[in-house]
Amino acid sequence: MHFPSDLWLTGIVVAMTILLWATARLPEFITALLFFAAAMLLHIAPAATVFSGFASSAFWLVLSGFILGVAIRQVGLADRLASLLVMPLSRSWPRMIGGVIVLSYLLAYVMPSNMGRIALLMPVVGALARQANIAEGSRGWTGLALAVGFGTFQLSASILPANVPNLVMSGAAENAFHLHLAWMPWWFLHTPVVGIMKGVLLMLCLCWLFPGRPKPVIGRLKQPPLSNDERRLMVILALTLLFWMTDSLHGISPAWIGLAAACVCLLPRIGFVSGDAFASGVNFRTCLYVAAILGVTAVVVESGLGAVIAHGLLAMTPLSPQQPFISFLSLSALTSALNFVVTANGVPAMFTPMAQQFAGASGFPLLTVIMIQVLAYATPLLPYQASPIVVAMALGKVSPRDGVRLCVWLAVLSALLLLPLNYLWFRVLGYV
Repeated sequence: MHFPSDLWLTGIVVAMTILLWATARLPEFITALLFFAAAMLLHIAPAATVFSGFASSAFWLVLSGFILGVAIRQVGLADRLASLLVMPLSRSWPRMIGGVIVLSYLLAYVMPSNMGRIALLMPVVGALARQANIAEGSRGWTGLALAVGFGTFQLSASILPANVPNLVMSGAAENAFHLHLAWMPWWFLHTPVVGIMKGVLLMLCLCWLFPGRPKPVIGRLKQPPLSNDERRLMVILALTLLFWMTDSLHGISPAWIGLAAACVCLLPRIGFVSGDAFASGVNFRTCLYVAAILGVTAVVVESGLGAVIAHGLLAMTPLSPQQPFISFLSLSALTSALNFVVTANGVPAMFTPMAQQFAGASGFPLLTVIMIQVLAYATPLLPYQASPIVVAMALGKVSPRDGVRLCVWLAVLSALLLLPLNYLWFRVLGYV
């Protein structure tokens, strides 16, 4: 793989940043700050590119999600919602893990933002764990937090508008090839494997890696009447959810809707989050981390480093019309390799414009090549490749080691079990 001389420095900075995140040798926010410092001192990209993560909608969704989560906990709404779920879900650990995964997946059908779903679910799942006598920081607690993060990000890839990489891919396909991706064909192609089978595999991995013993709750817990704060917050959340669900009609980004709701929650006398609660409840370490992930992606794409890497990987990728299964595996592996460099949001922006070249070399239809990406970018090998997982880990106080452990096991088992099934389903539907 040949790098132009002016890209070597960019490649070294990006590689060192990714290596530090992958090995967790330093706290993630320190690595983020080191990336910002190195990028600016060495002039590898303009400031607008390096710090573009702070201007992205994802960053503001993360920040507003933390604030909404604090508000939900402060007024007691999380405990109230958890009390409705704890009786049916606390009867067994697989039922509790499976219930949280199903809840995260169903919410994706009505709420387009990964970060918004995590912000709403994490306080409720935390309260659910406490009511089922699962101690904070225990293996069971970690399993529930990861069920929210992985279930929210990975399974939602089967629903077109519910995942940022899906929207990036849809926009890139339309801009590059005038190809319009529709909701129902997308859902029918990806739901059996990426949605249902991946959900079952995730539940099995969580039950095995992070066992828990919930205390069964018999009978519905007595709850006090709704307070005025709870009623007002429910109205704010209902309006926020309504605007999130109808973003295709009014055109306002979910980030700015979430930010407006967060501001209302912070207002004196009107809101619910005090200055002290804001300082203790908002994890600015994670906000810096997410901004740096997005900044790395922008630097890689705008510097041309990503295109060089992608073309180099293409030259080494075995593609042949005579071996469709090998070509299918190769394109999936290529997508996974790009995920290390540009993360899940950047993969479709890098891969999709080159899909015509891949289609010519593999013999697959153009639409098939574009759709092959989904399972691969929805299966990160390391947590930093998917910022929603990072946010869920931060909210649940999950250690990087536990997040990496689940990521690796899920990626390996997905490659061994789900990738062949995905190929067979593509064949059944006539895509290959």
